Amino acid sequence: MKADKIRELDTRELESKLREIDEQMFHLRLQMSLGQMDGLKKYRELRKDKARILTVRRERELKQAEAR
Repeated sequence: MKADKIRELDTRELESKLREIDEQMFHLRLQMSLGQMDGLKKYRELRKDKARILTVRRERELKQAEAR
């Protein structure tokens, strides 16, 4: 997911997406540890998406603090 699309989401959608990514990452780690799946590429992609979401969330927090 691109940063532009992430910035278009509202805060609730961001939190929902973050929970969804955490859940997917958990399942991928579990599958990789059991040797069932070679999902390293998908795992890396999810990790980057999570970082983008956290970055956008932090930008919004800083913007709110600055507005006060």
